[in-house]
Amino acid sequence: MTAGSLDCLCAGIVVADHVCAPIPELPGPGMLAETPALHLSIGGCAANCAVNMTRLGLSAAVAGTIGNDTLGRFLCEVLAEAGVDCSILDTRDDLATSATQVINVQGQDRRFIHAPGANSHFTTERITDDVLRRTRILYMGGYCLTPEPTADRIADLFTRARNLGVTTVLDVVIPAPGDYSDRLDTVLPVTDYFVPNDDEARLLCGLANPIEQARLFRDAGARHVVITCGSRGSVLLGPEGGLKAHAHEVPLVDGTGGGDAFASGFILALLDNASPADCLRLGSAAGACCVQATGATTGMPDATTLRQLAADTALAIESL
Repeated sequence: MTAGSLDCLCAGIVVADHVCAPIPELPGPGMLAETPALHLSIGGCAANCAVNMTRLGLSAAVAGTIGNDTLGRFLCEVLAEAGVDCSILDTRDDLATSATQVINVQGQDRRFIHAPGANSHFTTERITDDVLRRTRILYMGGYCLTPEPTADRIADLFTRARNLGVTTVLDVVIPAPGDYSDRLDTVLPVTDYFVPNDDEARLLCGLANPIEQARLFRDAGARHVVITCGSRGSVLLGPEGGLKAHAHEVPLVDGTGGGDAFASGFILALLDNASPADCLRLGSAAGACCVQATGATTGMPDATTLRQLAADTALAIESL
């Protein structure tokens, strides 16, 4: 990693996404559905956020594991072109790069067919204290999707980061219902911002109400909890109190990366030392930009445009 200050180190899953433009309906067995386009693009929480960060004018690096294969080389090329530091991205000859087929059906939430690949072998060994000393925010994305990194590794990483003055942000991908308490019990107490969506939160805790979800995760140790709820807005609970933000009303083209975009806008606001309400405004604006384009990072504007959008939109925010 190059010397100097790093605004955000984005660690976690790195994926090649094959995204279909919206189709009217899923084809039946043996049938073919025509789509206007199939896009090969960057994907995975860590990669998405890193690209978003550089699009917003921030310095970003990515930490994860990919294969030394066609998809891995494609991802490295896209990340490098975006200005992302890939010096601690682990490339393995013996593993295949993770990939996801993203299926968009008009009027429905997206569907995923996922091959974990190299992401299942990501550890945190390359994120040394020297790397953390140059980092302002550490974002860990896609946690719980794969066995690695373990809770012990993340708890140690976040503890080291906080001891060095780094803000820790945790996002998850929950593949199915189950008991994930052993993945969170030691990690949430060293997490400054926990940012799941309401579906993920429901799978984690069994509660459907996002305010109740946020309270439970706060009680479990997270300093701040942000629950994103798609078109129903977002909820933030922290030591300063709670807020509920409504959502921007925009046409949904592709929801892929919407949560990662929200996290990126939210992190931009954190780096600006913005108020909790303004963090929600920038996060919401970034998410709204994302879902109006096909692909996880295509719709992210520059920081000036994003800040102007947030300022021009009277997003309703209520105290809880």
